[in-house]
Amino acid sequence: MKVLVPVKRVVDYNVKVRVKSDQTGVDIANVKMSMNPFDEIAVEEATRLKEKGAAAEVIAVSCGVAQAQETLRTAMAIGADRGILVQTDVELQPLAVAKLLKAVVDKEQPQLVILGKQAIDDDANQTGQMLAALLDWPQATFASKVELADGKVTVTREVDGGLETIALTLPAIVTTDLRLNEPRYVTLPNIMKAKKKPLDTVTAQDLGVDPAPRLKTLKVSEPPGRKAGIKVADVAALVDKLKNEAKVV
Repeated sequence: MKVLVPVKRVVDYNVKVRVKSDQTGVDIANVKMSMNPFDEIAVEEATRLKEKGAAAEVIAVSCGVAQAQETLRTAMAIGADRGILVQTDVELQPLAVAKLLKAVVDKEQPQLVILGKQAIDDDANQTGQMLAALLDWPQATFASKVELADGKVTVTREVDGGLETIALTLPAIVTTDLRLNEPRYVTLPNIMKAKKKPLDTVTAQDLGVDPAPRLKTLKVSEPPGRKAGIKVADVAALVDKLKNEAKVV
């Protein structure tokens, strides 16, 4: 069975992002970039499925600039067998990414697509659902447990009320949540092996997809600074301020 894992290159989660002076977006010049943490969990899960014998091949795919090859190499160091870069300098929005991934799925014919539930840069949480709609495949989002057996994938989902377990007939789409697994530490030998694994590059035009943005960002601004807190003398004073100043009681 073939598993496809989309991965995204984002600003590293340890970096404090800064808004550009002209408010057109986030400044990523000379900023450390890395794989989206949720996608890293997806690569780890796909690798574990392969190690269990449930999957035969894991393919990592990324859409974006040429530097995303580094992200694909990281995915291959974790355990992906090969990588595909859909190279484009256009600003990619979730629908465009979903269309590009659909074209890759049509070409590669995987039985399972596992991807992060959202990217930490835009927090859109849309690509997996859009891909499932375009492919007309069943989907399971926010997965905290994934099991493959008898042509079905059983997924335990994290929902508001607790956990929900559903079974999907393959082929299917699964998006990963934080508690699905803990990605392994990438060792130097595996990094060296990843450099020898095949990595193909295609363009959006090769796939017959127009990735042009459908939405326009008008302005990006930082959240307002947090106001300093105050101390109150007793519970009565606290209740008074909650009632008359904050007006939440």
